[in-house]
Amino acid sequence: MPVRISKPGKYSLVLDTPVMNAAGILGFGDQYRPLIDFAALGAFVTNPITYTPWNPASGTRVISLPSGALVHTGLPNPGSSKVLTLYRTLWSRFPIPVIAHVVAHAPEEMSMCIAMLDREESIAALEIGLADDLAPSEVEWYIHAAAKRTEKPLLARLHHGASHEHARAALDAGADAIVAFAPPRGTARDPLARLTAGRLYGPMIKPLTLRIVGQIARKLPGVTLIAAGGIHSEADARDYLDAGATAVQVDAAVWSDPALLARIGKDLAGLLLTRPVGIDDELLEQFLSGKPAR
Repeated sequence: MPVRISKPGKYSLVLDTPVMNAAGILGFGDQYRPLIDFAALGAFVTNPITYTPWNPASGTRVISLPSGALVHTGLPNPGSSKVLTLYRTLWSRFPIPVIAHVVAHAPEEMSMCIAMLDREESIAALEIGLADDLAPSEVEWYIHAAAKRTEKPLLARLHHGASHEHARAALDAGADAIVAFAPPRGTARDPLARLTAGRLYGPMIKPLTLRIVGQIARKLPGVTLIAAGGIHSEADARDYLDAGATAVQVDAAVWSDPALLARIGKDLAGLLLTRPVGIDDELLEQFLSGKPAR
């Protein structure tokens, strides 16, 4: 069934299935087109966007870890004007809504970026990526500033470990939905033995995030909550929905298994047949046709 992410209105955001990619995972939508069945998703979330261009981070950008990876990119992008020039035609042809992820940093630049994206017809909603360790009052300030510059639905992506108080502050300031959460930050040694900071990805993120998602869902009944972190299977996504999430965002697992997004999308939409473990295709066909197994 369709999933409503925002309040009813002129720019209401409704998804056909409660799964999307996380920001920064599929670029701006062009590079993964041959690998991803975008029609199986509820929405597409862009790479982070800033008003002025940002360059890539220098030094080591990916460090492999025993249970995942540490990634440090610097959020490179050519700036909002160039992003729209390059990708608005592509986004207008997508079979699903496009959610632009805006980096919340310098207030004036953030406001100009949001105002520009708000005028773009190919963008259905905005996701505001809030900085780490913001107090609830700061979250409220940023989301209120964003809400003043757009009529489109607003998603507030909180830092990992944020509480229900942060979520309530974002909702009170005008957010339609909460994205819980940005990947947590960590530090690891790169191949040259240098300590490098970045964001952590991997299956072990899920138990940590699942607990807090459940807490927020219980503290704020009826909240539209989009869970993100450590999803590597259809079962992982269902766990988040069972904990109270409305939808999910899948991150780094897509890099090694691009078809995962479509499988989760179909599974959560009730379109994927769940087969018993170990059953092969021949036995499944016999079961579906009603023929006795040989």
